Amino acid sequence: MTEISDSLRSVFSAQIEERDGSYVVDISASEIKHNALATDETYRIAILASKSPTEQKAQQDQHQSTAQETTPTTDGPPVDEGEVRDVTIETTGDQGDGIAKVERGYVVIVPGGQPGDEPTVEIEQVQENVAFASIVEHDSRAL
Repeated sequence: MTEISDSLRSVFSAQIEERDGSYVVDISASEIKHNALATDETYRIAILASKSPTEQKAQQDQHQSTAQETTPTTDGPPVDEGEVRDVTIETTGDQGDGIAKVERGYVVIVPGGQPGDEPTVEIEQVQENVAFASIVEHDSRAL
């Protein structure tokens, strides 16, 4: 299992595009809006290979034929809006919010969470690479 650094700021999927002789990866405006990244900053990135378009199409066709499956797949965020779950706050972000990581290293931002807390949270907003949650029950150990 790969260790995910506490300095991880964002995880998202994007295509590399050629523009005027350079290669570009577009960053969604939501990354800036939700303070995952900031303009005029320099970041270290890792690029992981994805399936080819043909493999992706074959996988989509397979998923459509078995769309009634009740088992979760690794496609998309591992959380849903309105879901309530226990998390462990691993660190705090630049804005002071708690950061928890769940399945596949997916990041959940928890305002008011502190490193080491294990609150029960409700997922309020889900994006491709990050979710935002609120604490519904504080860590019983902290009381």
